[in-house]
Parts: sequence; C-alpha cells; structure tokens
Amino acid sequence: MLWVKAFHIISMVCWFAALFYLPRLFVYHADTQDEAGNERFKVMERKLYRGIATPAMLATLLLGFWLFSYAPSAYMASGGWLHAKLTLVALLIGYHHMCGRYLKQFDADKNQKTHRFYRWFNEVPVFFLVSIIILVVVKPF
Repeated sequence: MLWVKAFHIISMVCWFAALFYLPRLFVYHADTQDEAGNERFKVMERKLYRGIATPAMLATLLLGFWLFSYAPSAYMASGGWLHAKLTLVALLIGYHHMCGRYLKQFDADKNQKTHRFYRWFNEVPVFFLVSIIILVVVKPF
C-alpha cells in the first residue's frame, strides 16, 4: 500500500508541475507577436497538456481511488477533511479542463484573454495545492 501512496504522491507532483507551467506558457503565448513564437508555444502547450498533465491527472485519480478502495469506511469516518479534499480535487479537475479549453483557443488562434489574465489564472493551482496538502496532513476537521 505504501508503494501505491508513493506513486500517488509522485503523480500528483507531476500533475501540479504541469498545472503550474501550462498557464505560465499561456502568459508568454498571449504576449507573443511573431508567427514562429506562436507556433512554438502551441507545440509546447499541447505536449505539456497531452503528454504530462493529463496522464499525471489520470494516474493521480486512479491511484487515489485505489488507496480509497482499501478502507473506504475508515476514510469516511475520519472526518470532513476527506470530503473537503475531494471537493477541491473535483474543482482542480475543472481547472485542468479550463486549461484544455484555453489551449484549444490558442491552437485555433482565437485567444481573447490578455497576459495579465493568465498571470492571475496561473496562481489558482497554488490555492489548491496548499489547501489539499493541509487537509491531508493536518486533517483539521
């Protein structure tokens, strides 16, 4: 079970790394003026989203369900921290898909957002990471 937990944490770290970097690419992409740079960012974003972020998300979710399946009643009886964590994970999945939507807009050259918007958008995963880690480690309720 410790191996499953270790790989769950590893995949979560990979997922968050991608969610930190992809919106940062959006910041630079929204500010790009030349066609070569535009095409380069499209390739980088697509590879990051499809090759790292999505597989890491799926691995995180699969391994998390595997961990939960071994003792669901123990987790459910342990307090509200798990419900809060699962809610945040569901919202994080929504954020992941929002990144995918923005990626498609960039790919179709239909981005309407500024680099300032993406600078703020880039900060959202920090809230999720801090909140989820505190819930899992401290179990405040």
